[in-house]
Amino acid sequence: MHALTLGPAKHERVVLFAAGAGGDPARYRPLLEYLAADGCQVIAPYFERFAAREATTAELLARLAGLIEALHRWASEDADVVVVGHSIGGWAGLCLAGATPWGQDDRPLDVPREPRVGRLVLYAPTAGWFAAPGALDAVTAPMLVYAGEIDTVTPLEQAIRLKSAPAQVDLRVVPGAGHFSFMNTPPPGTVENEGFDRAQFLTDLAQATRKFAIAS
Repeated sequence: MHALTLGPAKHERVVLFAAGAGGDPARYRPLLEYLAADGCQVIAPYFERFAAREATTAELLARLAGLIEALHRWASEDADVVVVGHSIGGWAGLCLAGATPWGQDDRPLDVPREPRVGRLVLYAPTAGWFAAPGALDAVTAPMLVYAGEIDTVTPLEQAIRLKSAPAQVDLRVVPGAGHFSFMNTPPPGTVENEGFDRAQFLTDLAQATRKFAIAS
């Protein structure tokens, strides 16, 4: 396994970062460096790219297994873990925190959990998998959730669904933001909505993520 690791090793506070379908945490590196500079240990595994809407169950489960493996390899056993995830990475964070995704065959998926996860920061999370009654009932970790107002990949309605969890959910809708507005290095050809200041937004996002991640 290959991972981008930043900050102090075996620290009591760990940020486990889950990239989107592209699987490359380096596209979020300024955010991760900002968190590490504040004293967090950042663990951000690399994954093979896949198309989120065409991903197989095996590919999805491999993402979860990889995140858990990365924690076992680089984090201390008693670390407080915050999962920060974008898009399908948000889906992964929710699964690790206790959510039960339902597949296209209308059956629940048996996914691994990670009991050390105590907080979730989710950017444009892929939450359509959790529409079934009770799918979020076991999620008690506080969540900071960002949704792009004009996101057509994971529409705002998916993030709103997370408010049905018993956890404390701070949902923030970002005016003018799309699905890739949360990336420091978005995919080639990405065009932002006119008037949306992505640089300023990313600065604000990093600060809010840091504040939530280190909250006691």
